[in-house]
Parts: sequence; structure tokens; C-alpha cells
Amino acid sequence: MTALELAFQPAAALPSPAEAAFREWLAAALAASGRGGEVTVRVVDAAESQALNRDYRGRDAPTNVLSFPFEPPPGIDDPGILGDLVICAAVVAREAAEQGKPERAHWAHMTVHGALHLLGYDHQHDAEAERMEAEERRILAGLGFPDPY
Repeated sequence: MTALELAFQPAAALPSPAEAAFREWLAAALAASGRGGEVTVRVVDAAESQALNRDYRGRDAPTNVLSFPFEPPPGIDDPGILGDLVICAAVVAREAAEQGKPERAHWAHMTVHGALHLLGYDHQHDAEAERMEAEERRILAGLGFPDPY
């Protein structure tokens, strides 16, 4: 499967880019892998981000993006579901301001970063981080965004 299926769950009271922007950013991230599939993007407030980060990562603070790769149950072939991204609007806005970058560029970066996690990329070790950051730079440059680092 190479097509992207996006389930977009914006929070009505929180600012975020339009669904079309997320679709473009995710498609670019998935294109290099030759994979497609279903991705859910949920935009949340700081309280929900903090609760999810605490419950699933053991870190009691809101975070910019959480990635939840889909793990099919035993005996189920790949159903084409990649997983879920949960992006915290407040953290993205704060980080963009602190880093002196356009907020839209940071939304794109967090979306691409999260998508790469769904594809199996990680940054726990230096070599993994370098590989992931290089791929982020390449994808974002292709979308017209500057180096996020």
C-alpha cells in the first residue's frame, strides 16, 4: 500500500494547520519509505499530552509529539495501519517561539518526526539520531522548510 489514509482529529478550540497540510507533510515522510497506510493525527491540549506522556512514556509533562505505531495482534497480517500521532498545540507554539522559527515549520517538523517514528526510526543512540535527523532535513527541505536543527 502506498496511499495515505489520514484520520484528522483537530481540537476545535486549539490552533493548528489544516488537514491538507498534515496530509502533505505525512505523504512526503512516507514517500521515501515506499509505504503508505492509515495514520491518525490528533491535536491536543497540554493536559491531554501530559496525561498520555505520563501514562505511556513515564514522563509527567506535556510534549510536542507522541507516536504510537500500530502493532497488529498475532495472526493478523499487516492491515495497512501505521499508527497515531498526538501533537500538542501549546508545546509546538512555545517551542517555535523559543527556537525563533515559524510555527508552521515546527508543525511540519513535528509531523515528519512523528511519522518517521511510525516507520521505525528512533533517536535513542547517536547513530540513530543522526540517521533520523538527516531524513527529517531531507524531507523538510523537499517541502520548502529550512533545517529544523
